[in-house]
Amino acid sequence: MRHVIALLPLLLSLSAFASGSAGASNFPVPDKPVRILVGLAPGGPTDLQARVVAEHLRRELNTHVVVENRPGASMTIATAEVARAPADGHTLLYSPSTPFAQNPHTFAKLPYDPLKGFTPISVGSVGPLVLVAHQSVPGDNLQQLVAYAKANPGKLNYGSFGQGSSSHLFGQLMAKQYGIDMVHVPYKGAGDVQKDLIAGRVQLMFAAAGGAVQFVRSGNVRMIGVVAPQRSPLLPGVPTLAEQGAKGLDIEGWVGFFGPAHMPPATVARLNAALVKVLAEPQVKSEFAKGAYEAVSSTPQAFATTVRESYEQWGRIAADLGIQKD
Repeated sequence: MRHVIALLPLLLSLSAFASGSAGASNFPVPDKPVRILVGLAPGGPTDLQARVVAEHLRRELNTHVVVENRPGASMTIATAEVARAPADGHTLLYSPSTPFAQNPHTFAKLPYDPLKGFTPISVGSVGPLVLVAHQSVPGDNLQQLVAYAKANPGKLNYGSFGQGSSSHLFGQLMAKQYGIDMVHVPYKGAGDVQKDLIAGRVQLMFAAAGGAVQFVRSGNVRMIGVVAPQRSPLLPGVPTLAEQGAKGLDIEGWVGFFGPAHMPPATVARLNAALVKVLAEPQVKSEFAKGAYEAVSSTPQAFATTVRESYEQWGRIAADLGIQKD
């Protein structure tokens, strides 16, 4: 017995090594697809990006990769499903910052821990939101829009891709800054807002850049300004809202890949290496650019830092707005 006890540290070390080796050799499991969940309705920029990546990721991982949409509840449905999934690398989330940076400060209770419940794997894209307006709203710039809103309190509806999302909170920031009264109308995703925005049932939206481009192509919507520190190289003709005098409306958005907490390091490294390669491919970059997003990648550690910084930044914004958790 004493010999067994003496050998216990060595046995535990070998067991840990074996587990790590199994993690490296067992992912991906043959005939088991990798699922990428998206917490938004089909057809929006995040969904389209996930599908582009999935097509290329199949080759890198030599397995099936499928995208599944779980819209609703400000993306908490998809996010919670991934948090509950086995940490084997076969269930991933591709998501904007909403479930991690905004929801924690607007929801009284979440079915997941935004900072401890996930393994950040890599950022996937960066791009701005764009304030867009239906053609029925007069004015081509922020000052003219604000003047109209002040003259017509409560008559402007602005859509968002979820309660507590950045598209919602940016509207609140603008309303507070300029003392205007607008009605917030949350949707399950950018694709759902598009029909109502084009039809004029909602008149404003802080839309993802790709969605803004699609809206403008309809002929019924125009861009007012970009939410970013500087003009987007993919939308060089659209001024930033900061250029037009707005304060705090300059936070560029990100979308990234997450897995459940406690994923084996070897699995995280395998996924990260595959994503870095895929996101650097010219065809992928070209597809993302069509929606005015830049395909980028990062290390898991750098992405984890980005997530925490976004969480803290939006916490300060929510506190400044006096947002009450629902």
